[in-house]
Amino acid sequence: MGDHKEQPLRVGAAVRRRRRALELTLAVVAERSGLSVPFLSQVENDRARPSRSSLEKLADALRTTAVELLAAADPACSVDVVRAECVEPTADPRARSLVRGHHQMHASEFTGGHEAGREFQYRNDQLMYVADGAVEIEAEGRAYRLGRGDTLYLTGGVRHRWRATVPDTRVVVVAVAEHIEAVQDRPR
Repeated sequence: MGDHKEQPLRVGAAVRRRRRALELTLAVVAERSGLSVPFLSQVENDRARPSRSSLEKLADALRTTAVELLAAADPACSVDVVRAECVEPTADPRARSLVRGHHQMHASEFTGGHEAGREFQYRNDQLMYVADGAVEIEAEGRAYRLGRGDTLYLTGGVRHRWRATVPDTRVVVVAVAEHIEAVQDRPR
């Protein structure tokens, strides 16, 4: 009970992301689709659900398909339980997403070894929490050693790399999603 099940999809955020990626205004999308600006605004804010016909017109105006918009949509639920035993397959079996869908927050759990030489840099802020084991993190020219229960906060744009120093280390990484403009671009 309370687990994520088949829910209606909220397509508004997917429409907004696509429109912004194309650098289009609501007025341009309205003109291309034949739909009104107020209706499109309601769709983007999930206050209106487009009919299949309207969704297809909207998709055409955004140079995509209704299927692609629905695939990028968020589940219409405010509570979602991701069970440990229900791990969705990923390219890296040592990593699992702790949040489903396209949301304002992204969280992942990394278990075991990690590619120490790989450098990361994210647009938005991030928090690393060591659930078990220990890690070494290099950020802004300094090395940090974190053990069980320790956290490290990184401002968006900070280049960093990390590695587990103890077998079976578990690190939880929580970040503001990349599609959210939470911080202004910083000079690099």
